[in-house]
Amino acid sequence: MKDAGPAITAANPKPSYTVLIDESHVVSKLYNMVNVPTGVWINESGKIVRPGEVAFVDDRFKAFSGLDSAPYIRALQDWVEKGDKSVYAMNEDQLRDKLGEANPDIALAAAEFGLGEHLYKSGHQAEAIPHFKEAQRLNPKSWNYKRQAWALSDAKKDYGTSFKEEVDKIGGSKAYYPPPDLPGSNKKPE
Repeated sequence: MKDAGPAITAANPKPSYTVLIDESHVVSKLYNMVNVPTGVWINESGKIVRPGEVAFVDDRFKAFSGLDSAPYIRALQDWVEKGDKSVYAMNEDQLRDKLGEANPDIALAAAEFGLGEHLYKSGHQAEAIPHFKEAQRLNPKSWNYKRQAWALSDAKKDYGTSFKEEVDKIGGSKAYYPPPDLPGSNKKPE
């Protein structure tokens, strides 16, 4: 809140929507959001029609990610217009295929990360690090866990790595954001 609040308050024009400041990472835990920006499409009935995926709303990070925002925006607009009849809205079988089997390690990772956060906020920074490391081990795809843990410490000293080194390990910035699975668009950059 201390970082985002002033920017939201000072925004001109003011946002016409509710801004969620999720200090406890509840939303990312519930939807297994592993990076930012992430979008989840939820229809008026409260049903998920697209699970978490990269959701750029402009091209400010195109040079880093290699992804054009236009296909995602067009897909979102199509869904807003057509609802469940949109080619981009997934049916239950598609969602099941996309999400795969439930992985208990994801829940354990969230618990470990939460314990690490509690220890950190209670002034026990050194004791928090093993829990942050375990969360990253259990859910290695979560860049949210990595960035948050590294921001609360000396990443090189405490984790033996850095953000840049980890991005380079996966093939650089072009592999950092997997493109959304949109029919006919946003193929993975070479």
